Amino acid sequence: MTAPETIVGTLDKTFDPAAIEARWYAHWESTGLFRPERPDATPFTIVNPPPNVTGSLHIGHALDNTLQDVLIRYERLRGKDALWVVGTDHAGIATQMVVERQMEAAGDKRTNYNREDFIAKVWEWKAESGGTITRQLRRLGCSMDWSREQFTMDPHFTKAVVKVFVDLHKEGLIYRDKRLVNWDPKLKTAISDLEVETREVKGGFWHFKYPLADGARRDDGLDYIEVATTRPETMLADMAVAVHPDDPRYKAVIGKAILQPLTGRRFKVVADEHADPELGSGAVKITPGHDFNDFEVGKRAGIKPAEMLNMFDAEARVIQTADGLIPEKYLGQDRFVVRDLIVADMKSAGMLIPHVTKDKDGEPVEADFEPRTIQTPYGDRGGVVIEPWLTDQWYVDAETLAKAPIEAVRSGAIEIVPKTWEKTFFNWMENIQPWCVSRQLWWGHRIPAWYAENGEVFVAETEEQAQALAGNRKLTRDEDVLDTWFSSALWPFATLGWPDDTELVRRHYPGDVLISGFDILFFWDARMAMQGLHFMKQVPWKKLYLHGLVRAADGQKMSKSKGNVVDPLGLIDQYGADALRFFMAAMESQGRDVKMDERRVEGYRNFATKLWNAARFCQANGICGSQSVAAPAATSAVNRWIIGEVVETVAALDAALADLRFDAAANTIYHFVWDQFCDWYIELVKGSFDAETRAVAGWVLDQILVMLHPFMPFVTEELWNALAARPHELIVARWPQPAAEVDPAAKAEVEFLIALVGSLRTAKNELGIAPGARLDAYLPEPSPATRGIIERNPAAIDRLARLNGIRFQPAPTGAAMQVGAGDANIIVPLEGVIDIASEKARLEKALGLSEKEAKSLEGRLSNPSFVEKAKPEAVEKARADHALHAAEAQRLKAALERLG
Repeated sequence: MTAPETIVGTLDKTFDPAAIEARWYAHWESTGLFRPERPDATPFTIVNPPPNVTGSLHIGHALDNTLQDVLIRYERLRGKDALWVVGTDHAGIATQMVVERQMEAAGDKRTNYNREDFIAKVWEWKAESGGTITRQLRRLGCSMDWSREQFTMDPHFTKAVVKVFVDLHKEGLIYRDKRLVNWDPKLKTAISDLEVETREVKGGFWHFKYPLADGARRDDGLDYIEVATTRPETMLADMAVAVHPDDPRYKAVIGKAILQPLTGRRFKVVADEHADPELGSGAVKITPGHDFNDFEVGKRAGIKPAEMLNMFDAEARVIQTADGLIPEKYLGQDRFVVRDLIVADMKSAGMLIPHVTKDKDGEPVEADFEPRTIQTPYGDRGGVVIEPWLTDQWYVDAETLAKAPIEAVRSGAIEIVPKTWEKTFFNWMENIQPWCVSRQLWWGHRIPAWYAENGEVFVAETEEQAQALAGNRKLTRDEDVLDTWFSSALWPFATLGWPDDTELVRRHYPGDVLISGFDILFFWDARMAMQGLHFMKQVPWKKLYLHGLVRAADGQKMSKSKGNVVDPLGLIDQYGADALRFFMAAMESQGRDVKMDERRVEGYRNFATKLWNAARFCQANGICGSQSVAAPAATSAVNRWIIGEVVETVAALDAALADLRFDAAANTIYHFVWDQFCDWYIELVKGSFDAETRAVAGWVLDQILVMLHPFMPFVTEELWNALAARPHELIVARWPQPAAEVDPAAKAEVEFLIALVGSLRTAKNELGIAPGARLDAYLPEPSPATRGIIERNPAAIDRLARLNGIRFQPAPTGAAMQVGAGDANIIVPLEGVIDIASEKARLEKALGLSEKEAKSLEGRLSNPSFVEKAKPEAVEKARADHALHAAEAQRLKAALERLG
């Protein structure tokens, strides 16, 4: 395929991102330029965090993938064999929910089908609708190797997942156990902590009497223990009451029996440090089958998980416990219906301790419960309250697998950036719990385990192998599938063809960098480290970069309920992908959250427009693309200076990207393009486009396009091809190699001119002098170097500084302003230029107003009451206004000093 129709030398007058983005992306992808054949080059590998196949591009994806694309394009330009592995995750719960919702809308449901037929429907959905996010990643400009697009349910990937499960089971690192899980009663499956969102819910704290059995009494004579709970329904499965071993109120009854009022169940008072003497009554009812803390207390009290009572079915309706003691009236009822029944029954039995408050007249008022705001777990997809539920599930021995990643980070084999995340990583990994990897779904990798009628389990890669292990016994396959995080933990090596010994595995494992949000450090990043080190005996990547969240402009977390979600595709439609990408890179500062600011995105679209216009100006003056990688020969100071600026910019970019300082890298190239090249170099060489200047300007413009390409790939590729007939596209060009050095004399000369022009323009603005007004200037005793610079650049001083030359003699007496540049203090007479007296009066009045406003704001900000009680946005505005007035006061003072 030939390059898109970009005709050399005919740039449109207006920069239109939409007109070039789709055209160039299709060309890059169709011609294989995202992975040029470079078998002899140094490999560079990134694996993308695979988005859910159900997903669509959100602003977090835009940040994450922009940063990855900046690196992959940069390393590709540096000549490396750059592979960016791309694919999607099968997203067990999310995908099954999407398909079931579609079926419900058509009056159908999953249970009308057998497992195989339903899974076939899911595959149909994927074929029709599962590529939304991959199309959107293309719009962002992500240069992924789509020819090797992966899916976690692909046959080769499934082969890897099954092998890992079987091998870990053989090693005793996967086992079946009865433990508590986060259970979603709507989806009827266990879910991970990541899929649980905590909401603040208005609830209550109920206090009840639990009577001591056998006539026992406490030291204070009471024959009951007061317990408090936010979940009264769970008392139907209580198995103990815990008190702190050092709590003097309960020492006499530790080991004594209690009769639970509703079930008549007899259990003990146990001593456990989980009970906080300062919280409530200091006594805690223990329901080990329905609370994570209680589960651990129960185990410490000698209750085995198999003996823990379960009072709920999969939909959180009350069922009979193993001891048969739950009254029939509660059976079959929803958990929250039972809550109300239990409170009423305990109250009727005189076992409810009312919560007493006072009304406005000071009179006591009784209520059934103490109002509380409860941190309540909800399933992020099912949308119902999560229930801790005791079930048989498959678990990974995460504690054992975590040892190698801990050592890898300690030794530096894995570098975490920013380093501050190491402490969090160690804290979690050193206290890691068994990892529940089974899910009660149909869509996903089915667990390779078969059961004999006596419950004996046989784990094997195929049913034939399991049958061979079991002999002639009849086997039934496990109904569950594996947690999505289990399969995605294999992403860095299963995507390369493992367990087969492929060239890709040998060449591109381990990866160089993983870029991920900090929120999946444990759910994905750490688990990749566990599986990679266990199966590949190497780290999955050498560096882990954790970026922050993209927040709303006011710093709040984005959410649909708040209505502050930003659609990245809308921003691309409005400003172009290049502008959004540059914003993301420029704002990403080593893991700090990014505040969304549409004005900045617009500003970077203007930046692309400025580059476009600069390229058009160059074309109009006979400047075209360079044929040289090395810098052309240059004799003039301004040309030697700009070559030196390229040298310094390349070095600064290389250093910033080596340290993953995306903000520093973006700002480096931004200021070089806008300030040095567009604002100064082009202005300095205007009107003197000789052969040398055309060669240098064309070469510098090429270097800009290459350096800017990782951040803004579309506009740079378009300009690259418009400026000259090229042997190759920009995406596979060579990273700048100027083969030149900074010329200190040329740098000093041009910086003198820049300082002179900048200082004069500032002074004119401060004093209200028209920008185009021509002024006289005097420099009585210039240094030889300064005199030489002035004498060599009369045209630039005349055109840019608007000076009638600079006379090397004393200035006339009278009002004047002084302008600094280099070692010179240039005097500019003001007599006859402005009305000195009225200008002083104007400046003094404005200064007084600015100082007054700054002082008022300073007083407000120094008041702790305002800072603590005012809305954050009001405090932020006051700080910004104070900074503005303080800066204005400084500017006005400087202007007055110029007047003498």
